[in-house]
Amino acid sequence: MINIPKGTKDVLPAEAYKWHFVENTARRIAALYDLSEIRTPTFEHTELFLRGVGDTTDIVNKEMYTFLDKGERSITLKPEGTAGVVRAFIENGLAGGALPLKMYYITPVFRYERPQAGRLREHHQFGVEIFGGRGPETDAEVILLARDYLRALGAEGVELHLNSIGCKNCRPKYNEALREYLRPHLPEMCPTCNARFEKNPLRILDCKEEACAKINAGAPKSVDFLCDECREHFEALKEILADCGVAYTPDPKLVRGLDYYSKTVFEFVSTAIGSQGTVLGGGRYDTLIENLGGPSVPAVGFGSGIERMLLLLENTGKTIPAEPPLAAYVAGLDAAGRRAAFALANELRQAGISADVDHAARSVKAQFKYAGKIGARYVVVIGADELASGEYTVKHMSDSSSERVPREKIVSYLRGRI
Repeated sequence: MINIPKGTKDVLPAEAYKWHFVENTARRIAALYDLSEIRTPTFEHTELFLRGVGDTTDIVNKEMYTFLDKGERSITLKPEGTAGVVRAFIENGLAGGALPLKMYYITPVFRYERPQAGRLREHHQFGVEIFGGRGPETDAEVILLARDYLRALGAEGVELHLNSIGCKNCRPKYNEALREYLRPHLPEMCPTCNARFEKNPLRILDCKEEACAKINAGAPKSVDFLCDECREHFEALKEILADCGVAYTPDPKLVRGLDYYSKTVFEFVSTAIGSQGTVLGGGRYDTLIENLGGPSVPAVGFGSGIERMLLLLENTGKTIPAEPPLAAYVAGLDAAGRRAAFALANELRQAGISADVDHAARSVKAQFKYAGKIGARYVVVIGADELASGEYTVKHMSDSSSERVPREKIVSYLRGRI
């Protein structure tokens, strides 16, 4: 037998309704905020992620699925959603349209990392990107959308963590202060942090190694080094969030795991899914579009793993509503009855009523047993007597009662009861 690859998971029919709940909620909340869907390819040229995500990130250094195609081109399965959306924005000239452009996506992403609860090598993300909004109101809107998405799912015990990591004008000064603090501790820190020290010391604050985390606890705070523009932006954002009743926790160690962020960064975190508790995270990336060859267009967004969201809902006891059961199973008792059953099932479906029929030449007893297993609300029985009289037997599976209904009234009868 061929087994599923490590770090992947089948979504079986019995579990699919949970995914539908999360995905449909994401689409509904996105529509409330006037976002349109964008779909980008599953794979892109590797250079896109090297330039976009950043070559000091774990994603690029350790986790990308990269290969040469038959044309000897380096191709990578997308490890995150933003870079592909930026590429599409530039390549299709979307900057020439109405801005801000507000988009969302639901997509698979691929990262070669150690599989753990809610974090797989192939997982799925709901992501939001708004291109063209420069002010703190856009940051706030993205955070509010994220909050409303979590609320609509019924996610409990989730906290918003907020920070500002400055811009290209003020970050160099902070980076230098960070290096001064970290330099004496480098012998005690992991090889990855040592490698990041010169090129991108900000990444060191994201290290999860225990020894590094203890050292990072005393590091300078980025908010103490913000330029006037970044400070005003961050203070205005906090005021807007307060006006909207959004509570948050200042988190000076929050930097996110991608190099393209600037100014605002945020995460919604929970202790209900273990130590890696981020269920949704994002921020502002005002220079990414320009860095990838496009015009200077500010941007802000977030990504949220669907598997981790489902794990959070499960661990906090959230009951995900089941989808509507099958309305009618049509049981034919003989050859003529099965033919009539197939025709009636087709008519019910055309009328918008879910219906199923026997595909295994089962006995009537076996058909009723099958209808019970799949949760059918009604069973319409068609035998020789029903065909002769023109009245079909309709059994209510909830209480086992039944009644005879004229053939021409079956559709209206069922429509009034489902």
